Amino acid sequence: MLDLTTTIGNYTFANPLMNASGVNCFDKDELDAMVASASGSMVTKSATVKPRPGNPEPRYADLTLGSINSMGLPNLGIDYYLDYVATYQAAHPADAIFMSIVGTTFDDNIAVAHRIQDSDFAGLTEINLSCPNVPGEPQTAYDPAQTVKILDALFSFFTKPLGVKLPPFFDLAQFDQMAAILNRYPLAFINTMNSIGNGLMIDAETDTALIKPKGGFGGIGGAYAKPIALANVRAFRQRLNSNIRIIGTGGVHTGRDVYELILCGADMVQVGTALHQEGPQIFARLLTELQAEMTRKGYTNLPEFRGALKTL
Repeated sequence: MLDLTTTIGNYTFANPLMNASGVNCFDKDELDAMVASASGSMVTKSATVKPRPGNPEPRYADLTLGSINSMGLPNLGIDYYLDYVATYQAAHPADAIFMSIVGTTFDDNIAVAHRIQDSDFAGLTEINLSCPNVPGEPQTAYDPAQTVKILDALFSFFTKPLGVKLPPFFDLAQFDQMAAILNRYPLAFINTMNSIGNGLMIDAETDTALIKPKGGFGGIGGAYAKPIALANVRAFRQRLNSNIRIIGTGGVHTGRDVYELILCGADMVQVGTALHQEGPQIFARLLTELQAEMTRKGYTNLPEFRGALKTL
């Protein structure tokens, strides 16, 4: 019998799989479908202080090996998701879930975090420092000074388990710099990574960009992102304090993809593009394939191969 349990902080999950924020988590119906799935946990849509309609359509397109999107943080506002998780926690007191929060300004980041802190929410919170799809707004995590400013402010009052969602990094010096910053704080986890920002794809029939916002620029997900996700998980696992857990996100379509993110050091694994394309039933398939891969390799639990990537 294989043991797929995993932990982040004081929370234990039946298996490492969950949705990526933004996929299958917009409203009650989508979140209920996640509850009914085989995933080990779930995360709510990145919530702002007030509801947002998001960017104009079309803002998402499937690609041969993934997807491109510039959603613009459409969500129903923090109060909607707090109401949902309150109902969820009452019905599932032993199960921990994640709430994702984001602000389009510094003050909004702090305000939405206060709403979590002042609530009865008893799970884990993820603050999204990677927002490549809001026109005119930079990605916070690419600005070290702004990252420090936000984390200093958050940890001056936030006492619940907190993690950060990061954009992809591409230079070893960036990993060094960001890990040095993150290691200064009592983070429960990091989530690496968000989509690869500002890609562009073209419709071959019309010679127009596939999506409308930002002149066609959008985040790239799916198989295109997998090598970058593996590298980011590996690089941060080598640099972060051991008590900071890692959620690996990017390019998951098969159980082998899940296995490889764990091999690089992930404690949990999120599914985005493939979940959008296949639906919540994907989790049962991924778990079956992950178990088959573990059996093939002779492993009976996740710690036996977590972070055990070999190099030449």
